Amino acid sequence: MEEHLVDWSRAQFALTAMYHWIFVPLTLGLGFIVAIMESIYVKTNDEFWKKTTKFWMGLFAINFAIGVATGIIMEFEFGTNWANYSWFVGDIFGAPLAVEGILAFFMESTFFAVMFFGWDKVSKGFHLLSTWLVAVGSNLSALWILVANGWMQYPVGMTFNPDTVRNEMNNFWDVLFSPVAVSKFLHTIASGYVLASLFVIGISSWYLLKKRDILFAKRSIIIGSTFGLITSLFLILSGDESAHQVALKQPMKLAAMEGLYEGTTDAGIVAMGILNPKKTISNDEEPFLLEVTAPYALSLLGYHDIHAFVPGIKDLVYGNVEQGIISTQEKMQKGKLAVQALENYKEAKKAKNEDQLLQSKAVLDENMKYFGYGHIKKVEDVVPPVAISFYSFHIMVALGSWFTLLFTMVLFFATKRDILKYPLLLKAALWSIPLGYIASEAGWVVAEVGRQPWAIQDLMPVGIAATKIATTNVMISFFIFATLFTVLLIAEVKIMTKQIGLGSESKEH
Repeated sequence: MEEHLVDWSRAQFALTAMYHWIFVPLTLGLGFIVAIMESIYVKTNDEFWKKTTKFWMGLFAINFAIGVATGIIMEFEFGTNWANYSWFVGDIFGAPLAVEGILAFFMESTFFAVMFFGWDKVSKGFHLLSTWLVAVGSNLSALWILVANGWMQYPVGMTFNPDTVRNEMNNFWDVLFSPVAVSKFLHTIASGYVLASLFVIGISSWYLLKKRDILFAKRSIIIGSTFGLITSLFLILSGDESAHQVALKQPMKLAAMEGLYEGTTDAGIVAMGILNPKKTISNDEEPFLLEVTAPYALSLLGYHDIHAFVPGIKDLVYGNVEQGIISTQEKMQKGKLAVQALENYKEAKKAKNEDQLLQSKAVLDENMKYFGYGHIKKVEDVVPPVAISFYSFHIMVALGSWFTLLFTMVLFFATKRDILKYPLLLKAALWSIPLGYIASEAGWVVAEVGRQPWAIQDLMPVGIAATKIATTNVMISFFIFATLFTVLLIAEVKIMTKQIGLGSESKEH
């Protein structure tokens, strides 16, 4: 029953997070696009740009409001469904979330009111400032949330207090500027910018296909494709750094992303491939039914050295003495020592045995980095779902490459040709909107599924993190949330499509 409870708790949080992420990336990017458009209006004093800004701002507001509702529910789930996790790391994990609520969300919510309702009520300059602050505030919210998530992937800046059985922050700056947190933040917001750019050029393409609001659509498509091309290039650079950090801090995730079972030097990256469903860590089946590999690319991507050794799943599970990789079995033994030392510490404290207290504390400190392995039942449990990790990663990369090409083509034909004469390109732009969401969600699947079974890397498996409550309660709330979020999504799509159908109301000839 406990296993079912954990599965349902994970399913509920995954549901909430994936629905929430439908709304967040558009907010991250569209806020800046709107601010750019309003800046052009303030500089030119052209009413056309004011109407254009108001149109996209209206869509931003719809998305922003619904995104807030799903985000609030997700934060509450840490207390209801993951109470053990919240107790174990609440002093650290809660800090960036508190800063997000007090500083970033407060700022964006306050200036959102001015931005949306303040037209002709405040000066142009102050209204423009408010619009920029909403865009910045949205991204600051993302910063603190991604710092918290980055800490789960690579826990730093803390010490474990055996008296309270909690991890306590001892260096805020280590948490904030963790290389994993920084790369995760930059790559995630870049994906939001790309998605928002796809949204703008896709909607604009729909108008051009319908021969409506031509001037509005052409100018919007230029801004969207320019912003998209710049940010898609940044997305590639930040993705390279993100993969480098994964290789250094979460090598098992990288191995799963590439379906790499046997470690090797001069490792190539699988550009395209079909996994062999019969392959497991314990048999000699070939990992792929079909694969196209780019030589040396994985060593370069992971370690910035074309000859670097990239450990495979077997190396990380069974160990590799030549490469200095200890086995999962050894880590489990060290983890059990840490767990037992904690129990001994509690008993010594109760008995007021100072010598045993110090001895237990020394053993605990020595093995604390493997504490989570003390709760792992068998070595194979540390291998994440390879197929999900592999296909999600490659879908994300393939679509990201397509988006860069699309922005390049759209920008070229919008500025150097009459883009109305290229309906196939306009249709491709329109149908790339859902592809943007697929790529964005796939990125989170890689990040979260690829680090299983850990709630906190190496310190706490998800099975220990979950709240011990009735499985039925989690199941009921899962279906309630699924229904609620689906209704919210349908409502947003209907409201947005109605607003888009009304058009920009720009007077053009």
